[in-house]
Parts: sequence; structure tokens; C-alpha cells
Amino acid sequence: MDPRSQDDAAVADLATMRVRYTAPGLREADLAATPLAQFASWLADAEQAGLTEPNAMVLATAAPEDGEIVPTARDVLLKQVDGRGFVFYTNLGSRKGQQLAANPGAGLVFPWFPMQRQVVVSGLAYPLDRQEVDSYFRRRPYDARIGAWASAQSTVVGSREELEERYEQLRARYPDTGRDDDVPLPPFWGGFLVRVRTIEFWAGRPSRLHDRLRYRTRSGSPEALDDAAAWLVERLSP
Repeated sequence: MDPRSQDDAAVADLATMRVRYTAPGLREADLAATPLAQFASWLADAEQAGLTEPNAMVLATAAPEDGEIVPTARDVLLKQVDGRGFVFYTNLGSRKGQQLAANPGAGLVFPWFPMQRQVVVSGLAYPLDRQEVDSYFRRRPYDARIGAWASAQSTVVGSREELEERYEQLRARYPDTGRDDDVPLPPFWGGFLVRVRTIEFWAGRPSRLHDRLRYRTRSGSPEALDDAAAWLVERLSP
């Protein structure tokens, strides 16, 4: 068979993929008074359902590169959510760190598809102060703290062996003493707080007539997630 025909057949199979959504959906009356309460409820459901890393989220960023606006996306882990917004940590020299330094606009997606749900967030990402970053860094496992030093995230590395050698050198420099300060906070490692303008709760429904309910700030600017008066609720077409 012509290899091109095989490729065409593989692509054609994608067109036949279908999932029939059968979940009860989401009504306005089901929503909590605040986006924070609604998100906390759905996150708890995802944990109880046994989803792998329910706090994993797709982070989308975009910034100018070579005269063009280049969007990128990747999975990161949500490490805190409160009235301020959504918090994650990263190497500040990584591609996402550099893009957010140039353009604070950020999108988050929590793809809880086994539950026929997703949450979509749009907002602005602000660097966390060093005290908050250090407090979280000390709570990380020892190996993860060493890993933060070992990886110049998003840069080209010559080999796996080179990375592992760097890791072992740092283990020798900062031995595991069982203390939370045995590995110092790297100057290039930090965190971001995504303050929210809109947050959408999506629930699958039959016939692709999905439920999409969005909290949007009345001011158009990021607002506290636990302030009910700051938000409007809108139903979006699927």
C-alpha cells in the first residue's frame, strides 16, 4: 500500500471519533455564589473521582518573537487557589516565564474530560513576592528542590547524561540534611498569580449542546474570586 494512503486513512479515522456526553450538565441554579466556591467544588469532585493530577492545568501564554506574536501552551500544576486567583511555580527563565514577563495575559484550562467537565480561565499573571515563593519552595521534596537548580528549563541540553551529572553535582553541593533550608531558593525560580477576568465552567451534554456558564467581572478587570458582587454569570452558546 502507498504510505501516503496509510497516512490518509489514519487521519480519516479521526473524523469518526465520537464521544456521547451523558452527564447531567450544569444549570445556573447549580452554580455557587462565587467563582472560588464553584471551582473548589469541582476540584473536590475531580479528586474524589480519582483523576490523575486533578490540579494539572494547561497554561497558554503569548509574546512577540522575531516580529510575530507566538502563542505556546503546556501543562503545569496548580499549587494554590484563593480569593486572589490561581498560583503556579516555574523557572523564570523558561519560555513561559519569559513570555509572561513580556505579556502578562494568560489562559488556563483544567481538562477534566473523564467527568465531562472543563474549566477555562482568562486573566493576567503577576510575579509572586520572594517571601511567598521561598515559603512554598521549602515545602517541596528535597529531590524537587535540587531539580529546580539542575534544570535550565526550556534551554537545549546536550544529553540526558549531562542533566543527570548536573543533578548529582548539586546533590553533593547541597546534601539532604532533612531541613527545609538545606537547598536555597534559586534566584531564577519563582511563581505567578493569575488574577481572573473570566472563568468558564463547561459541562458536556448530548447533541453537542454543552453547558457553558461563565463568571465575568463587572469591571472588566481582574477581581477577587470570593467576592460575589464583583461577578456576572453568563450562558455561552456551545
